[in-house]
Amino acid sequence: MTRALVYGLARSGVAAAAALEARGDEVVRVDRDNEDDLDLLRDVDLLVKSPGVPGERPLVVAARERGIPVWSEVELGWRLLAPRPFVGVTGTNGKTTTTELLGAIFRAAGRPVAVAGNVGTPLSGIVAPEDAWIVCELSSFQLEDVHEFTCEVAVLLNLEPDHLDRHGTFARYRDAKLRVFERARHRVVPRGLGFEGIAFSADDPLPAEPRIPGRHNRENAAAATAAARAAGIGDDAIAEALRTFPGVPHRLEVVREHNGVRWVNDSKATNTAAARRGVAAYDAPLRLILGGRAKGEDFAPFARELPQNVASIYLVGEAAGELGAALDAARRPYVDTETIARAVALATAEAKPGDVVLLSPACASYDQYADFEQRGEDFRRLVANVP
Repeated sequence: MTRALVYGLARSGVAAAAALEARGDEVVRVDRDNEDDLDLLRDVDLLVKSPGVPGERPLVVAARERGIPVWSEVELGWRLLAPRPFVGVTGTNGKTTTTELLGAIFRAAGRPVAVAGNVGTPLSGIVAPEDAWIVCELSSFQLEDVHEFTCEVAVLLNLEPDHLDRHGTFARYRDAKLRVFERARHRVVPRGLGFEGIAFSADDPLPAEPRIPGRHNRENAAAATAAARAAGIGDDAIAEALRTFPGVPHRLEVVREHNGVRWVNDSKATNTAAARRGVAAYDAPLRLILGGRAKGEDFAPFARELPQNVASIYLVGEAAGELGAALDAARRPYVDTETIARAVALATAEAKPGDVVLLSPACASYDQYADFEQRGEDFRRLVANVP
């Protein structure tokens, strides 16, 4: 029996604690209420860290100093599920879409599969047949403390500055992402990014054209195709999934078409790279909603490079000041609406038939919402109530 300390009690931590207790291990649960008590480490054999817990927290630092192993929840989940083969998907943007698309491809091929990780279902909470493949979305936070975690196929979609508020530098963020390749049998990498492996790009011929819109989603489809082939899946099953996969909520999700105006929820665009992709998916006049909590990015290049079809910009949340300064420097007009509710009201008055109202915030949601899902659901509710 192991005495394990589980640090962080959101979805991942709760799943990790339950999985350990199901094995007969003793579990000490730690969250913000008691995280400063270093005596909790007494007689602890293992610390399992939720992705939301930075490695610099005193309890984690003290555990390492005392020689107590520190695992991410993903490390625990992998050990519980081994020897099932894994496809690991990471990158700055497109992870959830690619992970869910891969799940659809495996199902189209008649292969047992479980989809887990950062996509929503914690890895340590998965119950899967012994012959199942595990397709796992992996964030940089989840990869910080892996040790034996191994992928049959490891996918890197892209690599752009993100989460600098947590990692401090792009180099540290990049190094966390690249841990997905440790011990991987097959590496699937973007062409031109400088990594060895099975290369893909948005311009590759595909077994079928993807149903989901945008060049970035074609790149996601190319990555999923390369990964599925590496896992031994034929092109017929890949083509069926590409033609039928509808996408996932909060990623360029059309929530309403009314009076000739399309309302699109891209709440998952929590950095400028993702927002660029959302904007680039449309040629129509755009009414763009930006803002939330900044993540340490420089907004100036994003503001300078906004295309001319962005007809109006509504700023919300904590980052409105930073975004506004960048837009002022780029000589792009905007309105600080403070909340998404006011942005929707103003867009309702200004949008014309043929326009697209796009929530693609380029920021995290934590200033006004619990997560990007809650932000997207609020947008969906507000749009549904537009008279």
